[in-house]
Amino acid sequence: MKKVALFPGSFDPFTAGHLNILRRALTMFDEVVVAVGINQDKRGFFSDAKKLDIIRQATAGMDNVRIIKYDNLTVDTCRELGIRHMVRGVRNMIDFETERSIADANRRLAPEIETVIIPTCQEFAHISSSAVRDIIKHNGDASAFLPEGIEL
Repeated sequence: MKKVALFPGSFDPFTAGHLNILRRALTMFDEVVVAVGINQDKRGFFSDAKKLDIIRQATAGMDNVRIIKYDNLTVDTCRELGIRHMVRGVRNMIDFETERSIADANRRLAPEIETVIIPTCQEFAHISSSAVRDIIKHNGDASAFLPEGIEL
């Protein structure tokens, strides 16, 4: 049986840190579904189409990566797709505590779905999507924080 994991997030935008987590998740799972969460009540910096395009660019050539968007509870998306593992990345202890709380809530909602928390490599720990958005908003060069070859 194929081991599949869901890697959910807003990915606004998908950064070099996200790609690092994805690559490492692929060493544990046969396939990883990158799931872009769509919140109708919240306007993202990038459009949904642009977020998906950036992820497609970053994962070009990765046959065991699928990209989707979703707008319901993450555990419901896992159930709909028959996925029993969720991957989450953390940069620091603050991220870890937040992700642990989310994992605990998800476990109450869907005890059959396990969350795997992967700490990012130190070289990417300083990268956050909000910092990248701020650099872009102020016409700075964010290329060092994005996967190689990404065209915004």
